[in-house]
Amino acid sequence: MATDANRTILTYGDLTVTGRLVDASNATLYATAEFESKKLTCIYKPVAGERPLWDFPDGTLADREYATYLVSDFLGLDIVPLTILRDGPYGPGMVQEWIDIDESIDLADYFSLDLPNLRSMSFFDAIINNTDRKIGHLLPTADGWLYGCDHGVTFHEGDKLRTVLWQWAGDDLNAAELDSLELLRSSIGKTLDLTSHITSYEIDALIARIEKLLGTKKMPVPNPDWPAVPWPAF
Repeated sequence: MATDANRTILTYGDLTVTGRLVDASNATLYATAEFESKKLTCIYKPVAGERPLWDFPDGTLADREYATYLVSDFLGLDIVPLTILRDGPYGPGMVQEWIDIDESIDLADYFSLDLPNLRSMSFFDAIINNTDRKIGHLLPTADGWLYGCDHGVTFHEGDKLRTVLWQWAGDDLNAAELDSLELLRSSIGKTLDLTSHITSYEIDALIARIEKLLGTKKMPVPNPDWPAVPWPAF
């Protein structure tokens, strides 16, 4: 869970890039933030390193990553690692706390299990309209928690949900999920302000998704006009 101390380090610390995750399609840099002799390992994604996409406006992925963190944090889900927007060695971008995963877990088996934390991730992806929930974007930890990463392609106006987590497609939403949706619906634009990070049309689409989920009271099913699973799935 994010702490004030870690937030201070990420926000004010000197950011030093020490490597790059070469498998990522956008510039994803391994870095260290140091503040008052305290260090925190993190991921730094400069806006300048974002690859142009045909269906998302240029230079918006960092803000989308931050918006997903705001939603996760607001709902108390703690699904997205501590994330901030700040300047860095290669310009402004997204900085996110590094998560050490449980190396004993085989993600190729893990992702298809019927587990509460995987269901929470699937529910969260339905809200943010995640179009790229790959197996490798799941970060299970040794203490049994699950984080998710790489949320740059989210909040699109169209129905672009694309994920490997379809175990609960069409299942009834539980009481906690419905409460979360009600809270979001009543808070967007008030105590939860996303206007600096996604467009007004995307906020309207977010509200429409929430209302649709509240109306059906069911987990979403794949859109027949859009690939249900990202490729490659890992």
